[in-house]
Amino acid sequence: MTNFSKRLSGSWQDTIALILGVWLIASPWLLGFAGVSVAMWNAVLFGALIVVMALMAIFNFHEWEEWADMVIGLWLVASPWALGFARTYDVMSTNAATWNFVVLGLLTIAMAVWSLMSHRQRMIA
Repeated sequence: MTNFSKRLSGSWQDTIALILGVWLIASPWLLGFAGVSVAMWNAVLFGALIVVMALMAIFNFHEWEEWADMVIGLWLVASPWALGFARTYDVMSTNAATWNFVVLGLLTIAMAVWSLMSHRQRMIA
């Protein structure tokens, strides 16, 4: 085992979280809601946070990172309504944004919980 692979402490769930964060950053342009400013900035900022948390977990796991991801996931699920873009004038782009945030939020929560459980099981074994 190389020194680099010994330093990696994250699970595959953290790698999936990294991919989810990158998708979230790119999604306003890929799904066509970049014109909805509040949704676009929400995606970019929270996508970047997910990427940072995932990289931190991959290289040096701490439980708090997974808890932070769960909070971010909850925000993503609630944000279309909290920020008011779930029901705006451009139904097509805001529907895409709303579904994107809800699905990504739920996946972020799932990956964080799964990663946390995997790390705890490894510590017990």
